[in-house]
Amino acid sequence: MIKHIVMWKLKEHAECASKATNAIKIKEQLATCANLVPGMLTLEVAIASPELEATYDVLLYTEFTDKAALDAYQEHPTHQAIKPFIGSVRLERQCMDYEV
Repeated sequence: MIKHIVMWKLKEHAECASKATNAIKIKEQLATCANLVPGMLTLEVAIASPELEATYDVLLYTEFTDKAALDAYQEHPTHQAIKPFIGSVRLERQCMDYEV
């Protein structure tokens, strides 16, 4: 199994919206990727809680049966369509893929 984790730190204001609004939009867009490809086991999107310490604003946690499933997800048109918006509202991105 491969776990794919991505975290984004967002700009305070971008695309005519606040960080909070853009975080919700990212969560909604990424939610459309659930069960997008065979071999996707889990997709979870979280927005940092304001009352808890966090260094990033939005987190994506996914699990795939293998690298082929992760690659299919990465290349899927639905996933590709989300990337320009996220790129326009983010300050930083961190990603880690690992096998378990």
